[in-house]
Amino acid sequence: MPVAPRSPALPGRWHALGQKALAGEPIGRDEARAILESADVDLLDLLAAAWRVRHHHFGNTVQLFYLMNAKSGLCPEDCGYCSQSKISEAEIPRYNLLSAPKLLEAARLAAERQSKTFCIVISARGPSEKEIDFVCQIVPEIKRRHELNVCACLGLLSPEQARRLAAAGVDKVNHNLNTSSRFYGEVCSTHTYADRIATLAACRAAGLHLCSGGIMGMGETHDDLVDMALELRGLGVESIPLNFLNAIDGTPLEGSSRLTPRDCLRGLAMMRLVNPAAEIRIAGGREIHLGSLQPLGLYAANSMFVGDYLTTKGQLPEADYRMIEEMGFVITRGAESAEPIPAMA
Repeated sequence: MPVAPRSPALPGRWHALGQKALAGEPIGRDEARAILESADVDLLDLLAAAWRVRHHHFGNTVQLFYLMNAKSGLCPEDCGYCSQSKISEAEIPRYNLLSAPKLLEAARLAAERQSKTFCIVISARGPSEKEIDFVCQIVPEIKRRHELNVCACLGLLSPEQARRLAAAGVDKVNHNLNTSSRFYGEVCSTHTYADRIATLAACRAAGLHLCSGGIMGMGETHDDLVDMALELRGLGVESIPLNFLNAIDGTPLEGSSRLTPRDCLRGLAMMRLVNPAAEIRIAGGREIHLGSLQPLGLYAANSMFVGDYLTTKGQLPEADYRMIEEMGFVITRGAESAEPIPAMA
């Protein structure tokens, strides 16, 4: 006898989770795992629940972020996913800190591309004194010329460095958890998960908004993804980029990612329902892993990068603008919220 197709779960299950998130009741561990383990036939109902939460907090707006790799390669860390690490054999550009005119030109392009936030990234364990000085000098000029929010991604930071960045006008610091505490040692040995938590704590104490997310597809379990989402909620992170591993040739994780577009959509929906008021960003690898389903990601996420990533190419900005317009969404360059998201005990 032919096997009957698996019946979808009652739509009410995902609707109830969405209602719970809207009511400010935290989604539990088992509920978050159930999202990641849900059947393909449940996907549209799940996205509908995530969309109701996303729309409640952000309406039909999409925020664009523009990324600039201000220092490429030359990193002493051994993060297995990264093409810039000391153990990577990937063929990438390698250069020291860009000049001020080049960074200002990149900021001009960010504004031209309707970005809300300009992200300054350097490849390093942490910034040198010279690099901190440079960032603190260039940020006020970027903001004066282009009225952009500025996010700095500079590696591990001390409390004093975080205070200096805040005083210079940096709006937020990006420092991704990347995965769970349990799995972290599988992808990096030169620093710890606790080091990353300490940097986020230093930035929060300095009054900076937090941008921290992770990567799907590194060999982690569903429990690892849930642990990361719950940790981000506990930290009250305002901005959460979710990357989908681009298993770059020459890195230890080369050829290892086995994500499907549906996996990615479930990951975005889980992150939205666990962190309902956070800015959820579709980040690196979206073009590869979401493919033609990219537009559906914006039913859970409310922001995305426009243009290229650190060492890999992104989708053409014109394709992003068309996608956003065809979905009936509008690009916003509104200011950051004045108050951080409260951390949960």
